[in-house]
Amino acid sequence: MAFTLTRRHFAAGTALLPIACTGNGKTIIGDTGPVHQPALAAPDIDNPVVKNRADAQVFRHTDGWYYLTGSVPEYDRLVLRRARTLEGLHDAEERVLWRHAASGPMSGFIWAPELHLVDGHWTMYFAAGPSGGGEDVFRIRTYAVICDGPDPMTGNWSVLGEFKAPWDSFNLDSTSFVHRGIRYFCWAQREPGIETNSNLYLAPMASALTLAAKPVRLTVPTLPWEIRGYKVNEAPSFLEHQGRVFISYSASATDARYCLGLLWAKADANLMDAASWTKSPEPVFVTCPETGVYGPGHNSFTTDLEGHTMLVYHGRDYEKIEGDPLFDPNRHTRVQRLYFKPDGMPDFGVPVGNGPMPERFLSANGNDAYLAHQSTDLIVGAAPLPNTQFRSLDAGDGTVHLSPILLRDHVLAADVSGAVKLVPLASVAANPAAGRFRRVAGSGRNAVRFVCEGHEGLALAAGKTGVTLAAASSPAAQWQAD
Repeated sequence: MAFTLTRRHFAAGTALLPIACTGNGKTIIGDTGPVHQPALAAPDIDNPVVKNRADAQVFRHTDGWYYLTGSVPEYDRLVLRRARTLEGLHDAEERVLWRHAASGPMSGFIWAPELHLVDGHWTMYFAAGPSGGGEDVFRIRTYAVICDGPDPMTGNWSVLGEFKAPWDSFNLDSTSFVHRGIRYFCWAQREPGIETNSNLYLAPMASALTLAAKPVRLTVPTLPWEIRGYKVNEAPSFLEHQGRVFISYSASATDARYCLGLLWAKADANLMDAASWTKSPEPVFVTCPETGVYGPGHNSFTTDLEGHTMLVYHGRDYEKIEGDPLFDPNRHTRVQRLYFKPDGMPDFGVPVGNGPMPERFLSANGNDAYLAHQSTDLIVGAAPLPNTQFRSLDAGDGTVHLSPILLRDHVLAADVSGAVKLVPLASVAANPAAGRFRRVAGSGRNAVRFVCEGHEGLALAAGKTGVTLAAASSPAAQWQAD
């Protein structure tokens, strides 16, 4: 199906590889003599987690499985895969749950599925339009299919019906969540009389497809970053943290201008009162040329096996798109750690780019003493989140290169004098050991030391003026991986 008309036009017209970067342990010569410690592995997750799956939803269910669904490039079917780990979703078997109908209102494009357990039944919401060409294919409405058994991967799926929206108009990107015992429905819709492509709405649910009360309008796209290309607020996702609830959402056109905004309210507030919600004046997650991710958006939230909040989203590896962005197939599912500021607000940082999951390394010297960089200068201290994120890249023989996400072609290296600098990776070819470090476990959970292959017995350490080398057993050479 090749159409020049997009869903936006329709609405407007109607208004690197996964690695464990360690060997099997190595003897370190320190101030107190030889110390043998086990190797400490870097995270296994590698981005993109799943290619060609946009509008990604990932969640960890109480059965211990991670489930993933999303839009396929053909927009013709509903799919689901699961794995015991986030990284396992990469090559997990995928099941087709349902294909678009042969005719009628669900015979065309299938958009943005989400899986939820509603009233004890697995229910998948999605948006669909009729086939046949012309404007009618973008007569997008929200529907649901339901599973007849407890296992969504093996049960039979059938159409439950259409969402009873407050207006018979363009609507999509529905999600559901339970907060303080009440199940809510949140979705994007074009409201008659408001000249936007879509706004966000929230209401409690009476059943899987009907609302229990009049919805509240949460947000209308009015800010400059919400109206680039199209006036769009869509793809809501719910998160609760430290006494607040958050709803992230996507804005603007689906090319490199696509981005995330954020709404928040107190957890004990009346969520059906628009005044309870605050809207971010600026986007919280945008295209990042330095990391090579364009148009990040349509996110969901999950947790890793250690309970850390994880951000799931899609993004492309390039900016320039031929034709309609919605028919470019290369929006890939990506996952990264979502950090939080001291006041409890989320810090989305930047899309971290392709390759192994980056980490942060906190020095034993104290709070906010992170391994970080300012441009190409290494520091130990407070810095913006992206400047504190480093990858452990396989350097062979159980060693790693440490590379900042914002300087993908640079690595840490120690010169002949022992000074540690950020240098282009190509520049260490003449002395490979200078840029190779062995990750070993420190004392305590998630503690790590980076022993330099070019300086026996010495490891990366936090010095008074920056990053230096010190005896591998020194307290200054221990970092907390985060």
